[in-house]
Amino acid sequence: MMLFGIEAGGTKFILGAGSAPNHILERVRIPTEHPSVTIPAVIEAMQGLADRHVRPDAIGIASFGPVEIRIDHQQWGHLLATPKQEWVGVNLVGPIADVYAVPLALDTDVNGAALAEGAYGAGKDVSNLVYLTFGTGVGGGLVVGGGTIRGAGHPEMGHIRVPRHPDDDFPGVCPYHGDCLEGMASGPAIETRWGKPANELDSKLEPVLELEAHYIAHALANIVYVVAPERFVLGGGVSNLPGFHRAISERLAELLSGYPGIPHHAAESFVVAPGLGEDAGLTGALMLAASVR
Repeated sequence: MMLFGIEAGGTKFILGAGSAPNHILERVRIPTEHPSVTIPAVIEAMQGLADRHVRPDAIGIASFGPVEIRIDHQQWGHLLATPKQEWVGVNLVGPIADVYAVPLALDTDVNGAALAEGAYGAGKDVSNLVYLTFGTGVGGGLVVGGGTIRGAGHPEMGHIRVPRHPDDDFPGVCPYHGDCLEGMASGPAIETRWGKPANELDSKLEPVLELEAHYIAHALANIVYVVAPERFVLGGGVSNLPGFHRAISERLAELLSGYPGIPHHAAESFVVAPGLGEDAGLTGALMLAASVR
């Protein structure tokens, strides 16, 4: 069996061929540019994978969003109101399906990563988890019993409204909401606020972590009150800041200590880093492919 997976991200596409979701044979990276450039490059790279291995039996796509994931909808596979304006309305699935007449599954990139972390990574010992990524944007996925939660669309946890830090007058960077979680705690928010990307802020780390912990912990508390997950897995480039997970874990424990007052919320295992690293999204895409094989 040969599976192809595509992790379609806001800054790069990662393509992979695998004999199983957790057995990746090769990876190819393509920068995310204008769709007229990126989509043909993806198709060409897929052909290269097929030449070096074999043609796929199924394809899974884990895409940035919002994206129409309801397979019975006429806009299935189209990007919706994404902040990447040149991608709004683009049919991501159609050009790939035109080339490869094989089963194809689609979900969001964060749902894909959540699936992978639940099956093979930091959440394999729990029955439900929430995965959030903090990078170019902020997104989240909820896994329960081995599957993601989907309804009329997919979750948009990055746009949860969060209370302002009392000393913060930053307007936020979200083009739709301004000061939602993504607007206040994403990579672009950090760079706009501090004048440097997250990986260059060693000298300002303490105030950066204070604000990140404030906004992210309040968002996680809201999620706890709605879905009561057993674990949070926090990934993305911003999560590589030294002390990121500890700062958020400690602030979240403070917020939840009075109510509901469950000791598990203060455990080290409640807020953790991904177990699969950069392979989470691609592994999830391959899991999607395996689900329709």
